[in-house]
Amino acid sequence: MPSIRQLADSLQVSRNTTLMAYEQLVAEGYIRGEGRKGYFVNELEPLFYPEARSSAHNQHTEAVQPVRIDFRADVVDQAHFPLKTWRRISNQVLTEKDSFRYGEPFGELCLREQIAAYLLQSRGVRTDPEAIIIGSSTQQMLVYLGLVLKHEFSRIIVEDPGYDGAREAFHLNGFSLETLPVYETGADFSQLEQLNARLIYVAPSHHSPYGVSMSIQQRHALIHWANRMQGYIIEDDYDSEFRYTQQPFPALASIDATRVIYLGNFSKCFLPGIRLCYMVLPQPLLNGYKQRFAQFESATSLLSQFAMAKFMEEGEWNRHIKRMRLVYKRKMQLFVVELRKHFQRDLSIIGEQSGLYLLVKAHWERTEEWLIQQAASHGVKVYPTSPFFVKNKPDQAIIKLGFSNLSMEEIRLGVKLLKKAWL
Repeated sequence: MPSIRQLADSLQVSRNTTLMAYEQLVAEGYIRGEGRKGYFVNELEPLFYPEARSSAHNQHTEAVQPVRIDFRADVVDQAHFPLKTWRRISNQVLTEKDSFRYGEPFGELCLREQIAAYLLQSRGVRTDPEAIIIGSSTQQMLVYLGLVLKHEFSRIIVEDPGYDGAREAFHLNGFSLETLPVYETGADFSQLEQLNARLIYVAPSHHSPYGVSMSIQQRHALIHWANRMQGYIIEDDYDSEFRYTQQPFPALASIDATRVIYLGNFSKCFLPGIRLCYMVLPQPLLNGYKQRFAQFESATSLLSQFAMAKFMEEGEWNRHIKRMRLVYKRKMQLFVVELRKHFQRDLSIIGEQSGLYLLVKAHWERTEEWLIQQAASHGVKVYPTSPFFVKNKPDQAIIKLGFSNLSMEEIRLGVKLLKKAWL
């Protein structure tokens, strides 16, 4: 390397500036100083050169058709989001003194009180705000819950197919998984007596992915099983608000809260990025949970909690749910009409009564991968259902199509493009 004096003269900067630059390069390992000899450049592996990385990446990059329509299900309607109201409330929250501290470990009381009132009014669940735990996501809550439950339980029953994110959370805590078969018509409860676990994770109001709901007879049978086994039901009530043919069904926790761990969230109904989830714990588990996590900081935003509490207190939450139920119902109806018009008997539609997505089962000999690739070649992104299945795999390929953040015109265009891709 040039000497400090030479480099300073050539760049017309002070020697101190040059010395600082050299010292920084030495500290980061790019060069080394060798006594009175001067500074020398250290060798780097070619892997670390940006040019080498980019050229290697470019060699494997293929031309990709731009996405015109994305049928993803993990989004919400942007056009009808109450932006002005949420912004006003969020700005108001930032002026309050309590917003400038760390949050309570189990959630802010003001939000837990609003959730308790909402659960009674909408889901028939009677609970004390002290029994409600606020978290950031269903998976996060399941991981924390698993740390408490695994001291007494080693196995858990999951639905097959079912939410793969929950299975990953249970695996992380070392639970052995048993599966309960679920079909388009519902769960096969005749298999329950043959299983050994005393814990079960279910989505009774809107099964993921089939969308089927448990009948009242099945709900009572499951409660009876939990009492007889001295076990617990983990009820994931992730989007029960959006049922289009009847009123939302009462929650399992409204039948017997002593054996049900209830999970709900604000991601599907309001905004995924808000990262707000909640859990209602039966009293025997509540004390153990709070002792275990008393020294852990809150996993969710204090500002989001305060804003949501005020949003609910002012009645905006109920207004938002009513509005979005109507918006999503219209989209669902249009989606079903368009699919039947263009595909007739080539596809079966699953789950049109509720939720923010549909499943379509292809009645021709095509794989899930082929359907996804063909759709992509026409600028449409569709999603697999294979991650939901463990053993109870379907006889024909099933594709997941979300519609929540698409306009009516985008839904029409998306179905037309799928017809070109698949037929």
